[in-house]
This record gives sequence, structure tokens and C-alpha cells, in this order.
Amino acid sequence: MSDNRCYLVGITGGIGSGKTLVTDTFASLGVEIVDADIVAREVVAPGSEGLSAITAHFGNTIITPQGELNRAALRELVFTNEAQKKWLNQCLHPRIRQAMAEAVSNIQSEYGVLAVPLLIENGMQKMVDRIAVVDCPESVQLTRALSRDASSEAAIKGIMAAQVSRETRLAEADDVIDNSKDKASTISQVKQLHQQYLRMARTGAD
Repeated sequence: MSDNRCYLVGITGGIGSGKTLVTDTFASLGVEIVDADIVAREVVAPGSEGLSAITAHFGNTIITPQGELNRAALRELVFTNEAQKKWLNQCLHPRIRQAMAEAVSNIQSEYGVLAVPLLIENGMQKMVDRIAVVDCPESVQLTRALSRDASSEAAIKGIMAAQVSRETRLAEADDVIDNSKDKASTISQVKQLHQQYLRMARTGAD
């Protein structure tokens, strides 16, 4: 654990695994959450350096009339163009990591949670002291993602295929939160882990 930050738990899981329920439960227990998805939106907010850099590169076609990033238009530009996707990642990833590190350094709770859907895919394991994987069968992931997102089954399966396999994710886990049952079961597991993480934060244990 770094001397200049709190004990940090990384929460990750595939699309539709139920990470939001888990992070919401930790938050309800007084744990501060740094959410990579929220940070990623903030680094391309109107007036940000990130949005200026993207606009300079791709042009104003990726800006909405309200001055915000048109994510759908940007996705179309980079989806089938590996070079453009690489440029975008190189532009945004350092900004996202820096913003996450700053947010983590401001956490005041006894330990913090860093919620990163692509924690393992992006090799960010060293940013955290412990990794908790939110897990459920892939068939459940697909059903949940389809009920939540306005995306086709093919699109959801494409996202799942681009993420690391369930086996790879579980192999990286220090703790596994089984989210294949009802909400009460998941919340109970989070409450148990909360007590464990408090002990670890207080003793500096790995």
C-alpha cells in the first residue's frame, strides 16, 4: 500500500455482472467510490483538455449542438479504424489514470473502492491493494445487459468477447462476489467484505 493514499480495493467484472449494485452497497456503508466510467466522462466534459484534443483531431462532427462529445459519432469513427482507436486511447487513458489517481488521493473513508470495468484488460492491478471480482454466469450477464442497454444481442456479445474471459478475471481475484442470486445475497457478501477490508485497512494487511 502506498504511503500517500488509503487502502484501495479494485472492483471489476464483465458487462452485466452487477457492479453497480456492489459499489452502491459499499457507498451505503460509508465507503468512498472512485468510478472509472464517471472519471472517463469528466475528462471529455465541455471545456476539458480531453475534449479539445479530440475535437482538434477528429473535427467538430463529434461535438453535439450542446457542445458535448457525441459518443455515438466518435464510436463510428474509431470502431473499425485501429489507428484512430489507438490514438484515442493514447489521448484519453493517461488523462483518465491521472484523474483517478487524484480522486483516490482525496478519499477520506478508511478504505476506498476503485471501480474499473476494464481493470484487468488495462493492466491496472498495481493501482489497487486488493481485487474483488463481481461474478455471474455469462448467460446471466447477457440477459442483464440486454434488459438494461438499448443494444443488440450481437453488440453485447461483441463487448463480452472483447473483455477478458470469466476464467481470466477470476484468476486475478482476491475476493469473488457471487452476483448470480438475489440482491440480498449480494448485499450480504458486500457487508462481510466491508468488515474484512476495514480490518485490512487498519492493519495494513495485503
